[in-house]
Amino acid sequence: MEAAARTLPTPVAPMSAFAAIPPKRKWMAAAGVAALIAILAVAVLWTREPDWRVLFANTTDKDGGAIIAALSQMNVPYRFAPGGAAILVPEDRVHDARLKLASQGLPRGGTVGFELLENQKFGVTQFQERLNFQRGLEGELARSIQSIAAVQGARVHLALPTQNGFLREQQKPSASVLLSLHPGRQIDRAQVAGIVHLVAASVPNLSPKQVSVIDQSGALLSSDSDVAANGLDATQLNYLRSIEATLNRRVLDILEPIVGAGNVRAQVTADVDFTQSESTAEQYRPNQGAEPAAVRSQQKVEAPTGSAALAQGVPGALSNQPPQATTAPVNGAAQATHAAGSAGAGGTGAASADPASASNTRRESVTNYEVDKTVRVTRNATGTIKRLSAAVVVDHRRAVDADGKVTRTALTAEQLQNVQSLVREAIGFVAERGDSINVVNAPFTEIEAPKEVVLPLWRQPETLAVARDLGKQFGLVALALIVIFAFIRPALKAAARAQPRAHAVAAQVDDPLQLPEPAASPRALPSGSPRNDDVLKTARDNPGTVANVVRDWIASDPKGA
Repeated sequence: MEAAARTLPTPVAPMSAFAAIPPKRKWMAAAGVAALIAILAVAVLWTREPDWRVLFANTTDKDGGAIIAALSQMNVPYRFAPGGAAILVPEDRVHDARLKLASQGLPRGGTVGFELLENQKFGVTQFQERLNFQRGLEGELARSIQSIAAVQGARVHLALPTQNGFLREQQKPSASVLLSLHPGRQIDRAQVAGIVHLVAASVPNLSPKQVSVIDQSGALLSSDSDVAANGLDATQLNYLRSIEATLNRRVLDILEPIVGAGNVRAQVTADVDFTQSESTAEQYRPNQGAEPAAVRSQQKVEAPTGSAALAQGVPGALSNQPPQATTAPVNGAAQATHAAGSAGAGGTGAASADPASASNTRRESVTNYEVDKTVRVTRNATGTIKRLSAAVVVDHRRAVDADGKVTRTALTAEQLQNVQSLVREAIGFVAERGDSINVVNAPFTEIEAPKEVVLPLWRQPETLAVARDLGKQFGLVALALIVIFAFIRPALKAAARAQPRAHAVAAQVDDPLQLPEPAASPRALPSGSPRNDDVLKTARDNPGTVANVVRDWIASDPKGA
């Protein structure tokens, strides 16, 4: 029992095995452990690193400082893009930060609006109040104009004269707009007209003709905004285009079911007269014919002339009475008039009428007739069609045979005549007006549609993003494996090799009889002894341990070496 107890190996402490590792392997193991810890820390930081997105770009320095101050107060992390052209925030906080900054009026875009009136101090003068209102109105108009896609920046100058109580001396306001366009962008006339009407509608009593719009190069943009190059204004030009578009659509709608969709092209040009004319005519019809004349007024005068006009008879009460009123009927015979003294009564020596006095009577008659008058005012309608011109091109007919081969055949003369007749009826052809139609049958040139470029899976942005994320993870794993197999694993192997040798040395110390003495040779042992069998079994099972023991013997006994 005691011998068996002595043959049991003595446990080796871990520190003894670590101490048996060579110093070079120890340093490699320590470096590998440190590198592995660093890799794990980087992996954790990468998983916690947010994706940065653009919050605002191309902001002015003043707006950028205000935005950064607001983000700092809201505890929102931020960073700058390379070159400082944009402000970046985490992806999950972009919309929240924009809404909160918008509630504070950021970014202001370098202009101030009506928020200028919110910070007015007490006791401002009327001039300062009017000036602040004008500045706020200019800023609001500039912000509205900057919302157009092609406009990068805008400045609005308003001239608002002070109104007085004299209506004749009041001055009309005016405005000027300076546009800064994006590089490579252009603004069309419709947009310029929209800007002009926007400014004119925002200022009271401002006429669109008093608004000037220029670009950053100083070119005047609003000069031709109301009148086109052909002398038509915007309304007339739209009316002309609507007529032509309607006629084109009519031609296509009636021909496409016959020749096929896409096999016909049509263009209709309309010559529209927008001139305005007005004429006035007065006609007098003579008052003649079978119809009775219309009398407007009639006047007859009859008076005695010569001696018959002298008063006769004895003066008295009867002779001093005024003459009776005479009557002059319009129609009918005139009655005889009598003088005041033609008959007397109640007086002595009454005079009798002189028969010769009737022939000395003056008669005048004036009759005014109505004259017929006709006043005619003629106004010609604007927008009348003066002439129409239609050009129609029809493709050859296509036929596919049994083999799938496509052949083209031209239309016959009868088919072209039918097409021309349909076009004439569709556009309302009028020969007296000078309308013209030209129908041509010609083969269309086939233009291959551009093929849709389909990116392969490995070049798609989504795939690249996923590969980038997975590449980071696999890169960290690969680096960790390299550190483990290049630095830590060799140290662990060295420790594993040193552990059996430490066991053997410890067993030798505990039981010196377990192995032969250093000075004795294994050949000196009896061939059938149990110790010899144990030594051979140990050599077969642990050759490395035996070699280390022999090496230690040689190192401890120089003579035996």
